[in-house]
Amino acid sequence: LVRMIDVKTNLAYKFITVKGHVTKARPKRLRVVTADFQCGKCGEAFPHRFRDGRYVPPDRCPTPKCRSRNFTLCRSTARYIDVQQIRLQETQDESTIDAGRTPRQIDVEVTHELVDSCNTGDVVHVAGIVRAVNSAVAAGRGGKRAQETATYKLYITANTIVNTSNNGAGGDEDGVSSMSFSSDQLARIVQLAHADHMYGPMSARMAFPFDLLVRSVCPSIIGHDMVKAGILLGLLGGTPPITSGVQNTSAGMTIRSNIHILVVGDPGMGKSQMLLAAAQVVTRSVYVGGNTASTTGLTVSMTKESSGEVGIEAGALVLADQGVCLIDEFDKMERNHQDGLLEAMEQQQVSIAKAGVVASLPARCSVIAAANPKHGSYNLGKTVAENLSMASPLLSRFDLVFILLDQADANQDQRVSSNIMSLYRQQGGAGASNSFARGNGTDNGAHTARDFEQYSENDRVPMMTRLPWVAETQKQPLPADLVKDYIAYAREYCHPKMTGAAAEVLKQYFMELRYPTNHNKDNVPITTRQLEALIRLSQARAKACLRDFVLKEDAEDVVELMRESVRQVHVTNSAGHIDKSRGGAGGTSNRKAKKAFEAELRNIASMKRDDRLYMEDVYNASRAANVGYAVKSEDLIEGLRDMNVVMRKIDGNGNKYYKFN
Repeated sequence: LVRMIDVKTNLAYKFITVKGHVTKARPKRLRVVTADFQCGKCGEAFPHRFRDGRYVPPDRCPTPKCRSRNFTLCRSTARYIDVQQIRLQETQDESTIDAGRTPRQIDVEVTHELVDSCNTGDVVHVAGIVRAVNSAVAAGRGGKRAQETATYKLYITANTIVNTSNNGAGGDEDGVSSMSFSSDQLARIVQLAHADHMYGPMSARMAFPFDLLVRSVCPSIIGHDMVKAGILLGLLGGTPPITSGVQNTSAGMTIRSNIHILVVGDPGMGKSQMLLAAAQVVTRSVYVGGNTASTTGLTVSMTKESSGEVGIEAGALVLADQGVCLIDEFDKMERNHQDGLLEAMEQQQVSIAKAGVVASLPARCSVIAAANPKHGSYNLGKTVAENLSMASPLLSRFDLVFILLDQADANQDQRVSSNIMSLYRQQGGAGASNSFARGNGTDNGAHTARDFEQYSENDRVPMMTRLPWVAETQKQPLPADLVKDYIAYAREYCHPKMTGAAAEVLKQYFMELRYPTNHNKDNVPITTRQLEALIRLSQARAKACLRDFVLKEDAEDVVELMRESVRQVHVTNSAGHIDKSRGGAGGTSNRKAKKAFEAELRNIASMKRDDRLYMEDVYNASRAANVGYAVKSEDLIEGLRDMNVVMRKIDGNGNKYYKFN
């Protein structure tokens, strides 16, 4: 296997194998291979072969004593072959070796049965001969001046194409797996799947492979264990519908198995670092920045060839098919460009209807996005949609939404500062260890044993307790290549199915959100889309331990993760008050409360016959509007001030009051 950077003149007319993304697949054409010519003098017809795709008529008649140079082509005798040109671009892992350069590309010419064996966005291995062609001739120019050009370009004539994307065109729908692992890799994967720290109840010991993987995702970031767990589940993905027993996809019912994650938070919380770390531990990933991404760059674009034909070039979502697309600075993306993600995130495909071309390209990828609030810091008085200026339909497609707040915490800040200093002190130190034995890296074994004393053998240890404990006891994270092989193996060969006990846990949590136990109307707006998200997350949780079935413990961990995500989304202020009427999918936070508060405030001002409203009047308006404890009166009046409804002034005694504009 030759890297695309090494395809140079020393490999001309040699047989090599390259790997890359198919970024463009031109339409199929016909090429004349042989045809008969009839001599204009003696009338003799003879066959003639065209070499290297060039139409060059014979120079003289082969008949003895004729040697005529006047010939007529017999078109009915022409024999054709199918020819197609595709363009390969080097994969993500190769292009990141030399930073600051555009990804290298090379054209490939395929013939006969190899035509239409791959689509735009597929990852292929191409074996063929490197050839050189005149650059002017390759650009479509002809004539004597074009032949005089001394500049040539390299291309590959393919002998074999292996499409590593399952269910690709030209492949079997039940296609043979393209992943292969060595015996050493399989031994390390099995060792990790059976890892056991020998502490606590059996549920905590069975979850150790998952906890250890969470510890090894972006180990340079201290804390944010629940966010790392959500990202890991997004990398693993759920069970595809065909392997999970859902056979009605051809009848119009489509269920996606990929998990979408959104991480929103204040600057400096390590969101970009977690995305970059996720890109390093997955086999197929595409990392893009939202501030430079466009709709065509994310989906597909139409290009017009020199011959007038129209071609399709793949975008980031199509290139990340059956992988992960990581979008950083998601809030910097323009609104019309975000709309291009709607179809790809739910239907897992990208449709295009331009220039007479109607096509759909697969985009079966997970989207993990990171965004900053539009005003620099996250405002708890507003919803996620308002903090990001994002459309609610797009936000509702994310299965998990995490909010990272930069809050002062002496213990956490001490851990973060110590970790940063230790990273700078390490100069070529020992790498990550492959061992995960009992008490590995533990400073105090007695303290380790006491961590689980409060839990009996039948109790479940929450993730909020397990994940920090594993991060403290396992000082060395797993190597990135082992995590990458483990995730690739789990995605390829592990397809867990739901059990009755796990389904009952998810159902109870769904009903708890829809119908609270206090029988009031203050419930969380949740739909069946969130229930499907719970199923996908449970399947991914079982994949982390290479199980064939989703156990009750997997569902309980997912419920805890979803409960934490819902809590973060619905918190309205620093005191932790919950406003369940906001809705996790977006909407407008406290809009009715603001309107009712403004109406009561105007009513108080008219009754007083004084346009000056002091804080006592603000509190009375808040109580009259029945706002409750979810929103502070100060936040409401400041919100009206931000909307330029009221203005704040100081009277002669130094007391502040508000006045309508």
